[in-house]
Amino acid sequence: MTKEDQMAFESALFARAAASEAQLRQVLDARLLSGEIARPERLMAAMRHGVLNGGKRLRPFLVMESAALFSADGEAALRVAAALECVHCYSLIHDDLPAMDDDDLRRGQPTVHKAFDEATAILAGDALLTLAFDIIADEATALPAERRVALVLALARAAGAGGMVGGQTLDLEAERKRPDEAGIIRLQAMKTGALIRFACEAGAIVAGAPAADRERLAEFGSAIGLAFQLADDLLDLTADTKQMGKATKKDAAAGKATLAALHGADWAREQLHGLIDQAHALLDPYGEEAALLKAAATFVATRNS
Repeated sequence: MTKEDQMAFESALFARAAASEAQLRQVLDARLLSGEIARPERLMAAMRHGVLNGGKRLRPFLVMESAALFSADGEAALRVAAALECVHCYSLIHDDLPAMDDDDLRRGQPTVHKAFDEATAILAGDALLTLAFDIIADEATALPAERRVALVLALARAAGAGGMVGGQTLDLEAERKRPDEAGIIRLQAMKTGALIRFACEAGAIVAGAPAADRERLAEFGSAIGLAFQLADDLLDLTADTKQMGKATKKDAAAGKATLAALHGADWAREQLHGLIDQAHALLDPYGEEAALLKAAATFVATRNS
């Protein structure tokens, strides 16, 4: 990636993050929606703490940029991006709990159960997951009903037992019984990759793109999802807490099997280069329109935090 490409990507990522942040603030304010009775202040504060705490907003970026390939990165794509970020942040809140990864820091700030309490953290995560489907199903997400249904279904499959939650289950089991390489890849494709795959596919769904484009974007998402987790595992081995904004070296301490730990840092870096090439090749048919998504793939694989 040239310096110019990197600057263009960073500018676009910042702009998309700002738009996502504004949308998230809106859906997490105190105003009642039709059918709601009350929004308890402590619950809403915990939800905002878990969501409005910075972060790159990579998944919203991927939703909006994949929609932009088909000239559909408008308000509907932004709302879908916010819905996905609610699911992602719920997963982080629950992942940080003592019964799971037991983390005190997230993005350099106290985790939700530390800033509030464990019960409130659980409920905040529950509410964010539910809110995500509310956002997509709401007529304010101005898409034909069949596209909203397709998005709800795809997100449910990505987030549920056969996707992210199932992957988290396999990750916990891996502390007791180390999986082989195929098991690690399956675990990571579910725990981390499923939501990233959805992020890329969602843009094509928002746009009503043909099935072939939807599948191509999903494959792109799978490639960068694997790259994201591999880079994360590499950083857990090599980075420090200040750099990451959270505890590091935890996978090794917990006895978790990762591809980076299994094969070493040099192997992981080589694999990341291969995944960048694979991701870029999938987007070649879209020409220059896919430049920012290609830059995102490079960023995912080479990031340092």
